[in-house]
Parts: sequence; C-alpha cells; structure tokens
Amino acid sequence: MPRTRSLAWAELKIGLVSIFALVMASLLIFLLSGSGGFFWQRYSIKTVFSNIAGLKEGAPVRVAGVEVGSVNGLNFIGDHVEVVMAVNKEHRQRITTTSVASLGSVSLLGEAAVDITASSGGTPIPEWGYVRSGRATGTIGDVANQASTAIEDTTALINDLRSGRGTMGRLLTDEQLYNELTALMISVQGVTDGISKGHGTLGRLINDPAAAKSLEASLDNLQAVTARIRAGEGSLGKLLNDDTMHRTLTSTTSNLDSITGRISRGEGTAGKLISDAELYNRLNSLSDRIDKVVAGLQQGDGTAGQLLRDRQLYENMNGTMVDLRSLINEIKKDPKKYLNVKVSLF
Repeated sequence: MPRTRSLAWAELKIGLVSIFALVMASLLIFLLSGSGGFFWQRYSIKTVFSNIAGLKEGAPVRVAGVEVGSVNGLNFIGDHVEVVMAVNKEHRQRITTTSVASLGSVSLLGEAAVDITASSGGTPIPEWGYVRSGRATGTIGDVANQASTAIEDTTALINDLRSGRGTMGRLLTDEQLYNELTALMISVQGVTDGISKGHGTLGRLINDPAAAKSLEASLDNLQAVTARIRAGEGSLGKLLNDDTMHRTLTSTTSNLDSITGRISRGEGTAGKLISDAELYNRLNSLSDRIDKVVAGLQQGDGTAGQLLRDRQLYENMNGTMVDLRSLINEIKKDPKKYLNVKVSLF
C-alpha cells in the first residue's frame, strides 16, 4: 500500500512537470511568433483591398514600420477582399480615422504585410472598425508600374523616331537633312582647319604670337585707361569721382527742371506758346494767311504774282530799267544838254 501511494505521487509530479513544460513552451512559441501580446491585449480592426497581392493569414501588421499585430482572416466582400487584423491595444491611439492602410512587404522578395500610417490627430478606430485603405508609395507594384510606363514611353519614342517625327526622327529618316548636316560638318571642319593653319583674323590671333601680343597690349591699355578713370583723371574720371562736377550736373539738372516747370506753368514766351491757346490761334491764323499769300503768288494774283509769272511784264520792266540806265549815262556825259537852267531878271 505505501508503494502504490509513492508511485501515484511520482506519476502526478511527472504529469505536473509535463503540463508546466507544455505551457511554458506554448508561451515561448507564442511570444516568439509575434509581438501582438496575449489575446486579451489585442483588439480586431479591418480594412478592404481590391487586390491583396499574396497577403496571407499571420502576415505582420505594422504601424509606422513597427510590428504591432498580425492578419487573422481574409474574406471576400464582392470583388474586394476584407482583411481582419489583430492589433495590440496600446497602439489604439495611433490608428485613427486619418490613418491609411496599405500593402507592404517584409523584404523585396519576402511575404506581404499590412502597413498602417500612424496618425494621432483623428478618432481611434473602434474594435471591428474599418481603417481607410490606400496605395503606398515606393512599393514594388509602383516600381513595376513606373517601369512599365517608362517602357511604353520609350517604345512610343522609338516608333516616333522611326516614323520621322521631330528633329531626331527627321535626322534619322530624311536623307536631305542628313546631307545638309554632313555638309555643315564639312564646312565647320574646313573653318577649324583654316583657323588651325592661321588663316583669317581668328587664325592669326590663335597662331600668330604678334597678334596675341597686340591684343594683350590693347587689353593692357584698356586696363590702364580704366585705372586712370578710377583714379579720377580726365573728364570722365572727374565725372565719376569729382563731387564738384557732380554738383554742377545736379545744379544744371535742377535749372532744367525749373525751366521746364516754368514752361509747363505758362510763364515766359515759350510757356505761353505751349499753354496759351489764344497765342497758338494767332500763330495758326498767321500761318494760314502766309499760306494764302504764297498760294496767290504762285497763282499769279496781284502785282507781285504777275511779276513772278508774267514773262512780258518782266521783260517790259527789264527794258524800262535798261532805258533808264541809258538815260542816266547820257546825262552824266553831257549834263548841259539835259540840265539847262535860265535865270532872267525883269
């Protein structure tokens, strides 16, 4: 009888130790398999994707890159997939109505994961609530789409080149344009050859040391002139450096401003000419009268007009002047003949 009790107690101890080992092993496996904590420390949230890209149950759920839970279930809702996630309750304040859930990956070739943006500005998502889904930037899918778009654009560009569109396309397909460019390159080569041989001004400048020295001397002279100007020598140097000339120019400018101001106010003859309408009208009327007189002379009106236009009147006046001149000459030769004065006294 004592031996039976001893055997039962030994078996009981072995059983208790086995149960304890199993419990500890389960806890260790549970702790190593995820960072979400125990089931009472988790709460469930959901999101919906149009394509989960190979996401499986048990995939990690990350908030701002930190693993906070795992995927518990995948269910179809129409043409979309509902993803159920178990997340540690201590991160509830970071998963709010302004957070966005997107598909990520553990590595470039690893399993898929769910990434949720941390946003403390919104209202925390309640248990079994939905997190707004979106598309993450920089994912492999985006890279593939961008690569596909780049390939399509490159293909379209190559097709345009083959069809002769644009300058490059015409260059590749237009024989005349190719010949013109070839001729241009030959001309450019001829010019460079001539320059290298010392032909022309540029060739002499590059190859002739005397031309280079002359240019250098000219630059030295220009530098000397600018140095003298900076030193205040000459009229230009005084203009730039002498305060007296500056004040003189300022005074002259002030006088011009004063004169233009007086003219604009109508002072003086020039001012009245500009601002007095009566004086303008009188000058305009005088100009009209002069125009009429000149027009009358051109038409032969009046004595002066006849004198300008009547040839016979001109010849008569010219003959009269000739006769008068002859009479004066005769009088000078024999004044007694024409000037005989008799005085008689009764």
